[in-house]
Amino acid sequence: MESTKLWHVISLYLSTALVIFRNLLLYILNLNQSPLLTKFMDAILSFYFRLCDLSPCAIDLDEQTTIHFWVANHRRFDKQSLVMVHGYGGNSLWQFLYQVGPLTRKFNVYIPDLLFFGKSYSKSLDRSDLFQAKCLSDGLKRLGVDKFSVYAISYGGFVAYRMAEMYADAVEKVVIVSSGILYTDDQRVEQLRKIGRHPSEILVPKNPDDLRLLVNLSMYKQNSLYWLPDFLLREFITMMYDHCRKEKIELAKHLVEKKADTNLPVLTQETLLIWGDQDKIFPLELAHQLQGHLGSKSRLEIIKDTGHAANMESPDKINKLVISFVSGCSS
Repeated sequence: MESTKLWHVISLYLSTALVIFRNLLLYILNLNQSPLLTKFMDAILSFYFRLCDLSPCAIDLDEQTTIHFWVANHRRFDKQSLVMVHGYGGNSLWQFLYQVGPLTRKFNVYIPDLLFFGKSYSKSLDRSDLFQAKCLSDGLKRLGVDKFSVYAISYGGFVAYRMAEMYADAVEKVVIVSSGILYTDDQRVEQLRKIGRHPSEILVPKNPDDLRLLVNLSMYKQNSLYWLPDFLLREFITMMYDHCRKEKIELAKHLVEKKADTNLPVLTQETLLIWGDQDKIFPLELAHQLQGHLGSKSRLEIIKDTGHAANMESPDKINKLVISFVSGCSS
């Protein structure tokens, strides 16, 4: 039995290594057309996700829409299921680098790419967070995941909130990180004035300076992109943002330009809100507003010296809070 398990692990490592080597050769052969280094990093991250016992899976919801997931290879019934929803700063591979290891050890993890990110796509013209939520929920049903908790970041928080609202019988607990779901029109106007540019120009950068600005707004601690050469940042933009650029911009515009929801439903699930005290995208006052709106079944945890990208700046604290809250253990 032990030898069989060992051979299974060795086979997995070898097959993944061969895939990476094959892709690397293809990238080298197409060096003039392809962002080599960032795509190689993407392959390394895919390899790491596989080591965490996840596999990629594409689900065709209909002839228009395909949702891509990373799914648990062996669902264990003594583990709870956790769906992890990324934000605008990349796809699921890049945003959950620091979460996937610790969380897959505790939960059956399912990580989708939102529509127009990674390998998820739709011909539909609907750009709402409601549509994103419906597609993710339909994909999870196809995977046989009937009960799950959800942990979501930034834009993903808008989607997770709608999932919890529309599918209350399926969603058990909700963790939302740095997501200004509840705001007034005046607060939105003031925040846009402070930023000085339309969010779609920042969330979907066109050049290295735009990307540096996005990271500067997202991070409180030192911005490590300033020392990276422009050609590397251009490669990252080509791979991460040029794909479905038009649709990503439309998503951002829909989110920013719609009127504030004065009748936002109160979730029935226990909800944990996590916020960096130095968030420049969604200021801390929005966290208190949302917590007040959700009431006694919610809790707010504020992480000191942390900006909007709390999952990147304070991953250990985020992981500890998510594990404790979802599993129901005391921290």
